[in-house]
Amino acid sequence: MHCVKSEQTIEDTIKKSRFIGFIVPCDKETIALQHLQQLHRQYANASHIAFAYRFLTEKGIIYRFHDAGEPSGTAGKPIFQHLEGKDLINVLIAVIRYFGGIKLGAGGLTRAYGNTAKKVIEIAEVFPFIERTTVVVELDYKQLQQLEYQLEKLHGKILKKDFSDTIKLTISLPSDHLVDLKQILD
Repeated sequence: MHCVKSEQTIEDTIKKSRFIGFIVPCDKETIALQHLQQLHRQYANASHIAFAYRFLTEKGIIYRFHDAGEPSGTAGKPIFQHLEGKDLINVLIAVIRYFGGIKLGAGGLTRAYGNTAKKVIEIAEVFPFIERTTVVVELDYKQLQQLEYQLEKLHGKILKKDFSDTIKLTISLPSDHLVDLKQILD
């Protein structure tokens, strides 16, 4: 599985229709829907805003695609097929179309939406997905500096620190390194 690092945009003109492709990293469906609302406001005069997204959740991979008024299967599904084909997760791809007056037909629409999705994926910076785990640990003050040093080596992050008689840390790190963290703490 792979993710994208940052938002990217491309634009293409096919038989006088303007296609604008967006790829946006997002880790929740609600965030994807917020991006879509923003695109609908930003491109209020667009003929169609088709999209597809794919997320990894505790329940597995969830996905959705939408043709946005284009003939069934000619917009959202070709976008989704590129997401699935590249095994991308935690991402939204939207393709905005401004109709140019020339009908493309079902095959033409499928190619146009699919190729726009493909092109925006090609310019995106893609990196392997690393599953992360969040753990809470409790330690003495004298252990903090060493733990912070070791966490850096393990690509971990301290999300929260609570100070009292001891220090309670909420840590996020790649799941592969959980055993290493436990060895450091023992």
